Amino acid sequence: MNGVQLPEEYEPPVSAEELSVRSADGIRLHVEVHGQPGAPTVVLAHGWTCSTAFWAPVIRRLSDRYRVVAYDQRGHGHSEIPPSRARYSTRALAEDLSAVLARTVPAGERAVLAGHSMGGMTIMAAGGRPEVAERTAAAVLISTGPGDLVAELTVLPPAVRSRGLRRFLHRQLLRSRMPLGPVSPASRAALKYATMGPGSPAGQVEATARIVHACPTAVRANWAAVLDRLNVHAGLARLAVPTAVVVGTDDRLTPPVHAHRIVAELQDPQGLLLLPGVGHMSPLERPEEVAAEIHRMATAYLATAPAGAASAGAASASVDERTAVA
Repeated sequence: MNGVQLPEEYEPPVSAEELSVRSADGIRLHVEVHGQPGAPTVVLAHGWTCSTAFWAPVIRRLSDRYRVVAYDQRGHGHSEIPPSRARYSTRALAEDLSAVLARTVPAGERAVLAGHSMGGMTIMAAGGRPEVAERTAAAVLISTGPGDLVAELTVLPPAVRSRGLRRFLHRQLLRSRMPLGPVSPASRAALKYATMGPGSPAGQVEATARIVHACPTAVRANWAAVLDRLNVHAGLARLAVPTAVVVGTDDRLTPPVHAHRIVAELQDPQGLLLLPGVGHMSPLERPEEVAAEIHRMATAYLATAPAGAASAGAASASVDERTAVA
């Protein structure tokens, strides 16, 4: 199929428990629980066209000290595919998160939520929901945006200067129903250009390609239609928990302009971490820094979180912008 060796850290770890959770509209969600029973809980929400496998290197870095919950967004991975386009919406994303939290975070306890791309949009969409707020201690929004995604895409080269033409072509790319087919050298190259930093090694690209190519074409297109008209600014404004933001400087899908807007709209911003040379797939490209940022927030805002950890390289920071050391 490919001929590229997948490094062990990108292989999905074996979960301690698997759950089937029903959302408000009956859609079944696949949930995995990793790590230490009774430890503070971290909940991971992946992005568009991905799955729980996307979080593999981050889970490996957190599971020795946390109870790590990861779930497949509806239509992705092992979760149920919605039967109609009406079941794809930011409201559905928020309700899915609410259902997962109700099942995996005991009443009276709270978790740190971390969301990448559409997962971050999920957390923003759920902002202000009391049933989510009561189970959330803090949040980490990773490589994501609250709206105007098509207008800010930088996938097309600068030579395409017309804003109208750029919007049109970006929209066609985003909403394409073309099957991705088997992973190939050409598809790896295209995916790396669009979603990853130029320095991403072959193993990271292969992991990304396998995950993205596994997403059903109709699911990819139906969620793209939601992202095309995305507007979760209202939920973002109601997100009251301490929240950190992470973005790669070379992110073409949700460029740093989105991260700056998020920080400006947050009630309790806890820092903007810039990852030099990193594209949109930051948890796969730089899992060490992403896991450390999640750990930093857990240490600060989960009362029983372990204070010291070997991988917590960013264990303290101000609310100012920070740049990770490459």
